[in-house]
Amino acid sequence: MLSITDLLFFAAAAFGLVISPGPNMIYLISRSITQGKRAGLISLAGVICGFLFHILLVSFGLTTLLFAVPFAYTALQTVGVVYLLYLAWQALYSTTPFETKNLPQDNAAKLFRMGFFTNVLNPKVAVFYVSFFPQFVKPELGNVLSQNLLLGLVQVSVSFSVNFIIVLSAQRMAFFFGQHPRWIRLQKWFMASILTSLAAKLAFDKVK
Repeated sequence: MLSITDLLFFAAAAFGLVISPGPNMIYLISRSITQGKRAGLISLAGVICGFLFHILLVSFGLTTLLFAVPFAYTALQTVGVVYLLYLAWQALYSTTPFETKNLPQDNAAKLFRMGFFTNVLNPKVAVFYVSFFPQFVKPELGNVLSQNLLLGLVQVSVSFSVNFIIVLSAQRMAFFFGQHPRWIRLQKWFMASILTSLAAKLAFDKVK
């Protein structure tokens, strides 16, 4: 079983992923603002299923490859650090997700499908799984597959919780940020600080 410390650090990394602007956040906010909370929640269900798709891929394929290549951990650690710093930079200089444009009205099936493919085809999510999951897997603790699935459960729980709140409050948040633009700058610096801290923690972690 993975330690509580490892799980908490992984949860913090998952939180940094979900609060940084990207296709998933922009899509969910746009749907929630233009079609209402129900559309946002259906889209969120598709996004979560997309996460499950990524989890299955990393659980059944990546770990085997990682442990077969000695320098893979260091390479993925470097990728993870660089990627977190890139997300921090993007958080500062990208357009806020609450400045999205209207989207056309779509039925439930299409909303779910678009949420799913928005996530499955999102390179941000793929890089997160490739660069972070293997660094928390410890073969000496037992079944590697169960460890991957546990990490996946943590990541999905964090993502669902944050995105659920975003969907329910998207309209009010968009109105608030429209009336108080200086809070957008604070939001960006807050996200960038979290992501930079995670990058520093990851960079100084010891190689297993």
